[in-house]
Amino acid sequence: MLAAEHIAFRHGAREVLRDISLDAAAGELIALVGPNGAGKSTLLALLAGDTEPTRGTVRLDGRPIASWPVEALAQRRAVLPQASTLAADLSVREVALLGRAPFGDGHRVDVRRRVDRVLGALALDPLAERSYLALSGGERQRVQLARVLVQASGAIGAAPGLCLLDEPTNSLDPLHQHTALGAARDLADDGGAVVVVLHDLNLAARYADRIVLLCRGGVLCMGSPTAVLRPEPLRSAYGIPMRVLQDPCRGCPLVVV
Repeated sequence: MLAAEHIAFRHGAREVLRDISLDAAAGELIALVGPNGAGKSTLLALLAGDTEPTRGTVRLDGRPIASWPVEALAQRRAVLPQASTLAADLSVREVALLGRAPFGDGHRVDVRRRVDRVLGALALDPLAERSYLALSGGERQRVQLARVLVQASGAIGAAPGLCLLDEPTNSLDPLHQHTALGAARDLADDGGAVVVVLHDLNLAARYADRIVLLCRGGVLCMGSPTAVLRPEPLRSAYGIPMRVLQDPCRGCPLVVV
């Protein structure tokens, strides 16, 4: 679905990212992790087609993402930025329905059912008729995620598309961190592809198929959670000792600082 081939990005004289290649297949959730300033959000913007790489190419469905018409791209990939603003006094359900704007099918019964499913997955159904402007910061974050997941669910009758999420668990309590990533995991399991920037290594270990550990603008290592979440590369990336245990319930790595 998505492939980045030897991409790099410079900001003035500073090389922000260098020689990164990765792919995201349908059915897969990939977590981008690493310290502050490692280039995670910049990489996500390149993968989304919002920023052009200095070198290399990003392809969506085999086609350079820069060549996609805006409307067609919006129907195929959805992006959640770190911060989203909305001044209109819309209900939670109406904000989620904005995700169908690229498709022009927001009033169909099957679309409304799809929206209700996403709202339920994010525990937003009790708030569905509340004003978005009356919500807390964490609740607004979940509503924006709902909008993006509704968009990424794709055209009616087609498989989901690509979903790019930049720190979707910001401002969320532990319960809603898991509901958010559980909903993203469901989209991947339904046939979509998800790339998500995370700071919580244990959330990445639990929900990701693969993890990309970035450090100083490059890929330090990439692979399964077990392959990446090891004491040596984590200390090299973060500059602090970490122990890696096995989660007794799920068997995935459990990182302890």
